[in-house]
Amino acid sequence: MSGVASAFFLTFAGLFPIVNPIEGAPFFLGLTAHLSSAERQVLARKVAINGFALLIGSMVLGPYLLEFFGIQLPMVRIAGGFVVAALGWKLLTQEQWSDHADGVGSTGSGKQVGSFYPLTMPMTVGPGSMSVAITIGSRKQSGVATLLLVEHATGALLGVVAIGLSIYVAYRFAEPIGRVLGATGIEVLVRLSAFILMCIGIEIMWNGYTELTSVH
Repeated sequence: MSGVASAFFLTFAGLFPIVNPIEGAPFFLGLTAHLSSAERQVLARKVAINGFALLIGSMVLGPYLLEFFGIQLPMVRIAGGFVVAALGWKLLTQEQWSDHADGVGSTGSGKQVGSFYPLTMPMTVGPGSMSVAITIGSRKQSGVATLLLVEHATGALLGVVAIGLSIYVAYRFAEPIGRVLGATGIEVLVRLSAFILMCIGIEIMWNGYTELTSVH
């Protein structure tokens, strides 16, 4: 059970600061302002499902595709950890930066908004989120017991499920969340999450370096 919990917290803590549906909620609300509450609820559910599918696909298939092209998994962890830490640094230091910032301002309020584009990608799950998922998926280690592999997969799956649920809840209740937190509350949440993301990125880089030096 400890292995499941560890994989769950690693997955959730690694993905949440980048996906950050609480930060994305105001964008979602702005793009769906012309819709009714019932229509917005349907879109929130579709975005959550799409986001879950994208993250699971990146986590499961991404490492094998990189391995197919001859890229060693320890190198993937080092590079991916660097990307994760860099994303955390950007969130921590820049005034405005996130996956939510790309491609969300071009859709007029009178136009139909797609549940996949732009609401799911790139507004909710963008390149940063997918690179984090690939990095987490690459944390498989050779020579470990089958039970540990099952625990890791179970925990990672539950972590992505929790991300999907957080997307649905944040977008479903975007209007009251934005009213309660306000601009200052959202800003504080983003900065704290960014620091956690930097720590996770450095840990992933260290794990990749340790495995690479042990092999050679």
